[in-house]
Amino acid sequence: MNSRLFLVPTPLGDMEPSMVLPSSVMSLIPQIRLFFVEEIRTARRFLSAAGLKGHIDELSLYEINEHTQREAVEGYIKMLKTAPVDAALISEAGLPAVADPGALLVELAHNNDIEVIPLVGPSSLMLALMSSGMNGQCFAFTGYLPVKKEERRGRIVQLEKISQQQHQTQIIIETPYRNDSLFQDLLSVCRPSTRICIAADITLPTPFIKTKSVEQWRKSIPEIGKRPCVFVLQG
Repeated sequence: MNSRLFLVPTPLGDMEPSMVLPSSVMSLIPQIRLFFVEEIRTARRFLSAAGLKGHIDELSLYEINEHTQREAVEGYIKMLKTAPVDAALISEAGLPAVADPGALLVELAHNNDIEVIPLVGPSSLMLALMSSGMNGQCFAFTGYLPVKKEERRGRIVQLEKISQQQHQTQIIIETPYRNDSLFQDLLSVCRPSTRICIAADITLPTPFIKTKSVEQWRKSIPEIGKRPCVFVLQG
């Protein structure tokens, strides 16, 4: 028997896992005892809600986040090679290994012939794209933009130009406390005809998903606040 690495999705916000995860995933989670997680505290809360309540202390949880050194992840892989077991990678929200430091574990798993098994669950990126009304055949996930305002605005101009030239939808995410400043920059530098979708609180009880042109948004600017949000742009 060789180790297997399951990529286990999590809800996009504070809600019952069974509301967004299929029964096949919900039935698998309680069978696993080794987890690689982004943050142990929130992982324990998720696993408890996903069927492991009362058994959390029986689990082995190892962190993989932006502070984790490559050597530590290589050590996790060595552990899986030495003692074959079913293990799982979970992110803070949504799909693991997508805009997520756990991607390194998946890379090394492939390099070491450990079977990688992705499971079905919510992706804020795909849900935002499919609900935006923009081009779903040619798109790019840009991720986070530069923090400094001038660099960020310059990058937005670049992305808008690429979108116009290639008819390519651009998907952007941001740290929640910078949502409103990013949106202001989008409205400041983009052309009036460029379309922007705000997709906030996807799958949660308070969703806000709207697509308008920059010109239309400028007439009524919403306050997004610190809600989990994806921005979708098409020039």
